[in-house]
Amino acid sequence: MAVAEMQTERLVPLALPRGQKLFCELCCGPATVRCGACGVTYYCEVEHQSADWVSIHEKICQLLVPLRTAQTFYNSEKERKHAREQKLSREKFLANLTRTVAQNFLFDGKHEDAIPAALHSLKFNISVYGSNSVELVPPYLILAEASLGLGHLAQGEEYLSQAQWIIVKNPNCSPALQTKLHRNMGLLFAAKGNFEDALYHLANDVYFACCAFGTNDVAASGGYFHMANVFFQQNRKDVADSLYTEVVDIWHRHFSRIIDAKYQALITPAELDMLTEERVEEEEVLGGSLLPRQRT
Repeated sequence: MAVAEMQTERLVPLALPRGQKLFCELCCGPATVRCGACGVTYYCEVEHQSADWVSIHEKICQLLVPLRTAQTFYNSEKERKHAREQKLSREKFLANLTRTVAQNFLFDGKHEDAIPAALHSLKFNISVYGSNSVELVPPYLILAEASLGLGHLAQGEEYLSQAQWIIVKNPNCSPALQTKLHRNMGLLFAAKGNFEDALYHLANDVYFACCAFGTNDVAASGGYFHMANVFFQQNRKDVADSLYTEVVDIWHRHFSRIIDAKYQALITPAELDMLTEERVEEEEVLGGSLLPRQRT
């Protein structure tokens, strides 16, 4: 259940148990405030609390309470197992929810808002799957893309390095993930002015997109488009124009298929048969008109 508005509580260091250290949810710095609604989420300052609230905390505030409060004593192994399964289920749900929210922010161009949600997704995935799982790659890529969108190239490169290392250690990683990695690597090198490496990664982006979705799928168009931008920056406009044309062709075929499918769904089978017969008759008439006239 979402909380109506953000609530802030200042921490009193002397009131904390001796030796207990609390850290910011976003930057891991020493905490000075906490969320007054859930009481289990801490921040270094109100600015970070506000950023987290706008991004994701408003949606998951109360969902964090059972995960971050001390567990009760269980009388049997069965009860303990049930509690562990419940905790795991909650963490999986939150990992997917936070990743979806972060991805939606990226689609809307809200890079700054995407970062807190993606950080939560990363933490939940680490808790559920471990620090070397391929499940960590999507949140790392979201964090990288958001960082690049904000112009934070060094931070984006760090996230991409983490994602790349996980993929290297998991050779069976899906082409769909690899295409996203190479696209972001290409954009990073393009932003740094390293066009040769940018084209290398963007070419790999196209290759893995074709492997995952097919050569005519719109997923491959992004790689072509970014390659065209790089060639354009190099003043190789003939190559850029050919790649832009490929992007247009891919999207034209995509929308044509959608329109055809919608059109087919709107007409009844009887109407379709009638249209087919009319088309055949037209072709016969046109074909007949092209035949040479016989002399009488």
